[in-house]
Amino acid sequence: MISRRKVISILSSLPFGGLFLGALAGTNSAKSMPTTNLFPSKKVLGKSIYDSIGVRPLINARGTVTVVGATRVLPEVQVAMDEAVKDFVQIDELMNGVGLRLAEITGAEWGVVTSGASAAITVATAGCVTGGDPDKIWQIPNLDGMKDEVIIPSYSRSAYDAAAKAVGVRMVEVKTPEELKAALGPRTAMIMVLASGASEEGPLSLKIIAALAKPLNVPILVDAAAEGLEVPNPHIAQGADMVAYSGGKYLRGPQCAGLLIGRKDLVQAAWITSAPHHGFGRGFKVGREEIMGMLTAVEMWEKRDHATEWRMWISWADYISNRLEQVPGVKTALILPKGRSNRSPSLQVKWDISLIPLTGQDVEELLWDNNPRIAVSGAGSYLPFPPNMEPNIRINPSQLAAGEEKVIANCVYELLSNPPQMQKPSGPAALDLSGLWDLEIQFVASIVNQTLMFEQKGNEIFGTHHASFGPRELTGTLHGNDILFRSSYTNQGVRLNFEFTGVVSDDSMDGKLSLGEYGRAEWKAKRRKY
Repeated sequence: MISRRKVISILSSLPFGGLFLGALAGTNSAKSMPTTNLFPSKKVLGKSIYDSIGVRPLINARGTVTVVGATRVLPEVQVAMDEAVKDFVQIDELMNGVGLRLAEITGAEWGVVTSGASAAITVATAGCVTGGDPDKIWQIPNLDGMKDEVIIPSYSRSAYDAAAKAVGVRMVEVKTPEELKAALGPRTAMIMVLASGASEEGPLSLKIIAALAKPLNVPILVDAAAEGLEVPNPHIAQGADMVAYSGGKYLRGPQCAGLLIGRKDLVQAAWITSAPHHGFGRGFKVGREEIMGMLTAVEMWEKRDHATEWRMWISWADYISNRLEQVPGVKTALILPKGRSNRSPSLQVKWDISLIPLTGQDVEELLWDNNPRIAVSGAGSYLPFPPNMEPNIRINPSQLAAGEEKVIANCVYELLSNPPQMQKPSGPAALDLSGLWDLEIQFVASIVNQTLMFEQKGNEIFGTHHASFGPRELTGTLHGNDILFRSSYTNQGVRLNFEFTGVVSDDSMDGKLSLGEYGRAEWKAKRRKY
């Protein structure tokens, strides 16, 4: 194991060594640029490299969420990455050496480093479809004459289905062992399972799936992105052929790295479909520094003092809890994880809304807009949807640096002790929107025409948003001429969440549209006349 003194010595010689040393010492890298400051008595600690380009850093109290930076990389991983860039190496030879080492550490037959857990799913799918045949690799995504179906239990449907569908396969959803039996056939390339309680003990558990798939030599891939790396591997022990992990979560490796371990022939076939090899997978490139950083994270998993890390997280949550419970009407509860994924505690903070007239969304946004910026619950991204209207937030301490728990406790304490007045829409609806409306949306590089069907009861509006992908229910409000409504499509792993805000005038309306993770757009609509 690399000593802490050696880590500090190496990092101090880097161009931004002071920033890394600050993180190791527990200093806060929160923002110092001019912004709205709800808590002017609080000093902003430290400077960040991001300040130089006008981008605001944040305190991550959400956990290992990609959109806010995911994990706090281990110092040993950073050192390994810095060392790896000093020399060149032939990438196939490197991955072969890493594969041998991963097999030794994990007990699996083989392993490769990928450009993330999602990429691991994609190249694993491509490997199962092509078997490592270059002719077939160049044929993707045209799968004529090839196995072109991936079976997936209904409990495993998620946004990450897209990683498999990118190869060109059709997802075949099953709910029971009988449906799985009927779905298995000559077109089945693999079975994809999301690691969860259902995969452990449900009626279509991994063991049951393996019992039906093994005699037919149908490979099983388990998506265990947010898990730690248990040895022996629990999913392989239950029948999985391959398991995908994220490097940028609890392994604390490079964010743009992942891991695929399992059956040697299948994992090697997956590697062949990936970069640096040309064809379909060329874009799934992982550099030598990420490969060695990911390997180091795997090696460190067994060396880390997980019990001490856990006690530290709990102590930070307890500190925040003790501070916040001094506010009248506030109660906190420590929420412990269930299962193997996302194994970190979180602190739930609830308050009496009659004493503190703020919703969870209000608090999330106020902390997000504050200086220092603090991300809690779903702040900073597209989840949850719809926004949290309940008087509560969650704080995850697993990605904090020492001292940030005090900043969080003080900021949330002052916010809940002296809640600001929030302007909310009010008043009766200015008109009745019931009927069909022709909708036009201006996206970043296109204009599309869709349809809205409204029904209205007082201030409440509801109906259907007929969009390009498919119809979805809408709900919202109209106060005076101010309209807000949301539509959502989340079937079969799809994640489309739209929030429309604007102004209504007679038979037309227009405004701004939040597309969640896909940015913003402008919209306008006209009532259809018959």
